[in-house]
Amino acid sequence: MRQAARADEYAEFAAARTGHLYRSACLLTAGDTHLAEDLVQETLGRLYLRWGRVSRVDNPAGYAQTVLTRTFLAHQRRRSSRERAVETFPDVADGGGTDTPLRLTLIQALGRLPAKDRAVVVLRYWEDRSIEETAGAMNSSSAAVRTRCSRALGRLRELLGEDIGTYARP
Repeated sequence: MRQAARADEYAEFAAARTGHLYRSACLLTAGDTHLAEDLVQETLGRLYLRWGRVSRVDNPAGYAQTVLTRTFLAHQRRRSSRERAVETFPDVADGGGTDTPLRLTLIQALGRLPAKDRAVVVLRYWEDRSIEETAGAMNSSSAAVRTRCSRALGRLRELLGEDIGTYARP
């Protein structure tokens, strides 16, 4: 019975967090929805295998984001040489009132950042994590995170223009 309760608890957690994990994965992959789905599935699989321990940590959702980030970075390191990033995105359905051109512009700009810089931007500014939390998720030092943040934001300013703040306004 205990195992069934644990499986139910995991299923409830996975159902509640899948959407958020998917949105983060889409940002990490610069809009590659198929890879984002794969990363989320791999993340959820890893969490399931360790759910007994994961369910006892203070912040299982944060732990899941860390697993997602590390899964993404591991995938980037082993990416096949035959895979190539593309400059343009295929036509996509309207997201129901969202500013699609703006979203595509931001995703394209994120896609032009190196994987670790992209991960720092997503963790710090999308996930709203502290420098220390980001460093823990990326398995690096706080100084490295600060450097990557500075470099990534500088590169985004180059790509989007100096008035980058207009993209962040609601």
